[in-house]
Amino acid sequence: MNVVDLQVEGMNCGSCVKHVTQALQPLPGVSSVDVDLQSGRVRVSGELAQDGAFLVTALTAAGYPATLAADASTSSATPQPEASGCHSGGTGSCGCR
Repeated sequence: MNVVDLQVEGMNCGSCVKHVTQALQPLPGVSSVDVDLQSGRVRVSGELAQDGAFLVTALTAAGYPATLAADASTSSATPQPEASGCHSGGTGSCGCR
């Protein structure tokens, strides 16, 4: 079993956690998805491709820009969305607000 840690931007609420989980859970090889809303980290376990690039692609396509956690240190200086905003551009379409 492999474990891939991701840093995910734009998660601000429980609905975002649900959307991230739903974007990853059906992917081939994924057996569990653990989301830490506070830190913006997602841990995916299963029989996964070693680099996890397909996980990043799936989350980005779902509206949650992601990087592999090993690469996250370079993106940690990126401005984060306002607490009142959301990944959907503040429209609240994900359930935020």
